[in-house]
Amino acid sequence: MVTHPREIQWSDPVLPALIEPEVEARIKRQFGMVPDLVRRIASCPWLLRTSLYWAQYRYTHLTHRQQDIGSLVASQENACRYCYGSARAAMRLLGYGERLITRIERDSQLAELDEKERAFIRFCRNLARSKPRPGRAMREELLALGFTPLAIAEMAFLIVNTCHSNRLCTLLACKPEAAVEAMAEKWFVWVLRPLIRYMMRKGPRQVALPAQPEGGPLSAVADTLRGLPARDVVQISLTEAFRSEVIAPSTKALMFAVIARTLDCPYCEMEMLGMLERQGFPRTELEASLASFSATREDPQAEALLSFARNTVHYQPQEIQRHTRELLALVGPEKTLEAVGVAALANATVRLAVLLT
Repeated sequence: MVTHPREIQWSDPVLPALIEPEVEARIKRQFGMVPDLVRRIASCPWLLRTSLYWAQYRYTHLTHRQQDIGSLVASQENACRYCYGSARAAMRLLGYGERLITRIERDSQLAELDEKERAFIRFCRNLARSKPRPGRAMREELLALGFTPLAIAEMAFLIVNTCHSNRLCTLLACKPEAAVEAMAEKWFVWVLRPLIRYMMRKGPRQVALPAQPEGGPLSAVADTLRGLPARDVVQISLTEAFRSEVIAPSTKALMFAVIARTLDCPYCEMEMLGMLERQGFPRTELEASLASFSATREDPQAEALLSFARNTVHYQPQEIQRHTRELLALVGPEKTLEAVGVAALANATVRLAVLLT
């Protein structure tokens, strides 16, 4: 486990930045800046919308401190140079001490924290790592310590939300936000901290989500968040991802199934295979595709896409960035970007399915 962003080896961006003035003006009004990620995914409309839905989410059952620590821990576990550097810099700008940040990073005994906060960090770290995913016993521990069921559900969403952005930024090798990281080291920041804290806590304006009917791909996983706006965020993201046909929807379902099998989530795997069976794919054909990453009748490039999906579950940053470049050479930029979006969403959704157990 890395203990500082500078330890992470990182490549040059996999895809070029796309400058869309109208999009950038809207993002800047909403977030105060235009993250490098936006420019890397702007050519894939559903992925850009999904990323903005997740990034603008306003947590109502977690404290700001829990959000800050959870994002740091998940980004560290996923070794995302972009997100980890940004999360660490944000904590410094908000006034967290270097000693506390370092102790959290090194998973040390945290005398500054009470048992409730330590249990929170263990859950966040274990869900982000998912080797294996945290079980029911860990959620029962959180309940016993005073967390409500909705707080635990939102806690899980916080982590899978971070895992989602971690994978997008890592697979595409987005450029770290050097200006933000440098600002956190300036000596005069303490003078501006009240203003900085106000602006950062204000957060992006949450736009209304489109109406989302009941049902849809993996709706039972989204429904674990019922009672939270996050439920619709996840379901809309899944629906839009499967609606796009840049990659055949059947191949996307197999990518989800591969990630589910790798994370040992029988529910998500069976849901995807069942959906494909209802579309006329024989179970024997589907099992063969999963076992050997072989092509389906609709997508001769499925082998490369399924292999890529499996590699996105656990990885070293430079290695997975090399795999993304290899995929780019095989299938081109449009399919590569969609594959990155599908893999990020699948990794988040399958991890969220821990709430079903």
